[in-house]
Amino acid sequence: METITGKILITGALGQIGTELSATLADIYGKHNVIMSDVREAPDAPDAPLTFERLDVMDLETFRGIIDRHEVKVVYHLASLLSGTSEKNPALAWRLNIDPLLFLCNLAKDRVIDQIFWPSSIAVFGRGIPKENVGQEVPLNPSTVYGITKLAGEKWCEYYFNQHGVDVRSIRYPGLISWKAPAGGGTTDYAVEIYHKALEEGRYTSFIAENTAMPMLYMDDAIAATIRLMRAPSQAISVRTSYNLGGMSFTPKQLAASIRREIPGFEISYAPDFRQAIAESWPASIDDSVARKDWGLAYWYDMDTMTKEMLENLRVKAS
Repeated sequence: METITGKILITGALGQIGTELSATLADIYGKHNVIMSDVREAPDAPDAPLTFERLDVMDLETFRGIIDRHEVKVVYHLASLLSGTSEKNPALAWRLNIDPLLFLCNLAKDRVIDQIFWPSSIAVFGRGIPKENVGQEVPLNPSTVYGITKLAGEKWCEYYFNQHGVDVRSIRYPGLISWKAPAGGGTTDYAVEIYHKALEEGRYTSFIAENTAMPMLYMDDAIAATIRLMRAPSQAISVRTSYNLGGMSFTPKQLAASIRREIPGFEISYAPDFRQAIAESWPASIDDSVARKDWGLAYWYDMDTMTKEMLENLRVKAS
């Protein structure tokens, strides 16, 4: 078990990433060193091992109080409004996705906390770049509210590092796929819902068109990449906006075929909604060679190994 100075706080800890990141960090640093927080109440689970604080991250006074009371030095700031939900409430998305980040950057500038992780997204990309193998340094031209907030956040991270030496690190996550927590309103969430529907009903109606490819990543690989980035020595970090993370790229049609190899009778149909336009504004695949070079990014899952793992674990969870 590794030792740390100060404790780790995770905001949005009951979300898709936070649920698994909290458990992994507790395994590495000890349960007493990891604080979970979320705007929702903690579930009444008898085996819930970690300290939990209810927190609306826009309540900055309570936010600061939790940091001070627990002597927090590292914050994984995951709380945000995701892509589909942000389109429905742009003003809230701007406030929620930006103001708490600036609050944390100022705390780090004043040396109250030492390190921040803040997630960006492939939503920062847009028109004017190639669809395939999009590099680290390309023009960012987001077409969605979510993407606009993530682009602004990336530039704030870079600014606070350049001007104040704030150690804030970031990854542009692709779509994330997990069996442990429900999807949260994102454009890539069809790739989570499809597994649930495959087991429950044997069929699924996708809100993304059959041949629309997007970058995706199994959650275990996303968590491993996040922690590897945060453990890397500061001198290894050459990107202070946000690192590309590519994972694997596939279409709903290809994912359905992967599921059909495990559930032969599975059927899929298509009814694209407003998220289709969002998906079409994003890259189909990502070049993450800079992250591989700087801090050793690596993956363990492809589409078929992910499908096997998702279905196996969802069956166990439902039993």
